[in-house]
Amino acid sequence: MTKLFLFIGYIFSWVYPVKAHRRIQSIKNLLYTGWYSRYFAAFGQDSRIASCASLIKGMEYITIGEHTYISKGVQLTAWDNYRGQLLNPEIRIGDGCSIGEDNHITAIDKIIIGNHVLTGKKVLITDNAHGISSKNLLDIPPSERQLSSKGAVIIEDNVWIGEKASILPGVHIGKGCIIGANAVVTRDIPPYSVVGGNPARIIKSL
Repeated sequence: MTKLFLFIGYIFSWVYPVKAHRRIQSIKNLLYTGWYSRYFAAFGQDSRIASCASLIKGMEYITIGEHTYISKGVQLTAWDNYRGQLLNPEIRIGDGCSIGEDNHITAIDKIIIGNHVLTGKKVLITDNAHGISSKNLLDIPPSERQLSSKGAVIIEDNVWIGEKASILPGVHIGKGCIIGANAVVTRDIPPYSVVGGNPARIIKSL
């Protein structure tokens, strides 16, 4: 049976080659982008959203710059109302950015991503959490707690964020930083720093 499926796959590769698949995927991305782009607060020239983006919420609070690519599986969520809690979110992504697959970018306050920012897969960027670290809230189910924010997330130009890194609320990352894979950034990072670890610390200043 295994050999049969391998043979069918081989034959199919002649009928539907990889180049044709990539071309069709590119056309799907264009159609998907055209369908979604008018709902954003602003959507820059030559930017694209992959057709498999899993969740985009609050598009009227999200600005995408020019020549930016949003990969498949990305969740972009700007919450203006959570269980009756009224919020004022903003997400701004600059020019020439590449947002990796399965990233989760979620705001109730403000997330500003500068120009030419590159993220790996499964990166979390959030300005909020379910409640605060207070004992009297711990008997409330997490999903029922009000959302809280410790402040905006600011990521300046030319930052590279490695796979599975987390950027937490109230963090300001300076220009040209490199954030290592799996890093958990809980405090401000000065420009041109290399950081890694949980919690992230500066490994090198360039």
